[in-house]
Amino acid sequence: HAPAPAAHATVAAVAPAASAAPATPADAHAAEPEHKSEGAPEFPTLISLLEAAFPNAGWVKAVVWFEPLLFSLVIALLLIWAVRAATRHPQMIPGRLQNLVEYAVQGLNDFVTGILGPEQAPRFVPLLGTLFIYILAMNLFGLVPLMKSPTSSLNVTVALALTVFVYVQWIGLRGLGPIGYVRHLMGSPSDVTGWLLVPIMLPIHILGELAKPISLSCRLFGNVFGEDMLLVAFATLGITMLQFAHVPFGLPLHAIFFPLALLSSALQALVFTVLSTIYILLMLPHDHGHGAEDEVLAHSPV
Repeated sequence: HAPAPAAHATVAAVAPAASAAPATPADAHAAEPEHKSEGAPEFPTLISLLEAAFPNAGWVKAVVWFEPLLFSLVIALLLIWAVRAATRHPQMIPGRLQNLVEYAVQGLNDFVTGILGPEQAPRFVPLLGTLFIYILAMNLFGLVPLMKSPTSSLNVTVALALTVFVYVQWIGLRGLGPIGYVRHLMGSPSDVTGWLLVPIMLPIHILGELAKPISLSCRLFGNVFGEDMLLVAFATLGITMLQFAHVPFGLPLHAIFFPLALLSSALQALVFTVLSTIYILLMLPHDHGHGAEDEVLAHSPV
């Protein structure tokens, strides 16, 4: 009878290891949806409905992977269509769509001119105006049922910020020249004290330039993502409040925050555009806008 306890001990030691490992590939596949459900909650979208309808389709996985890019592309095509429809047959007495587009273009032109000045503004209005309208449309797209704000993805906001960063550096190299660009990073030293401070000013300016895209991308992503999470949280609360009644709907508590979402979306698009405009202004040669630079930095809220 002595081997019996040893046998029982062996079985007891092997049993936990056997139970911890998946018995079959089917068990591992069954545990996969639980892993997919991890992450921040969000409203259902067309792509998430496709994923639920075709969970094993390879093309659906590719669509899910490129979800922010696809929504960004849809928004870009819609904006191109709207502008094309408004300007295809311009009228002396504009219709509603043409009037809206002309008002937006004129307002953005006046806004950029007020910062950069009338000499430099025409060069940068197309880029800065496009940034504002595109970011605003992406921020608001998440309020449409079954759609999603692409700017709630850090990949999209980083791409936008890197676009601004590369463009600003190209403006500096083209406007100042390679030597002038490096001298700008040194703090534009003009006397002995300035040259002595170059070992300090050069790293500070380089870090400042590298911090600009990080600031732009994280600020936009954080605000839009937080706004979406707020709407999801109150929508979930509205559903749980009526669970006792067993009805297939809930209270639309998230609708209370729609005005705040509209204001926040416009504000974040404006902040991104203002900061991009100021970054361009700081890189321009001083004889083109040094006075405007001081005025903008003194009155800038960001």
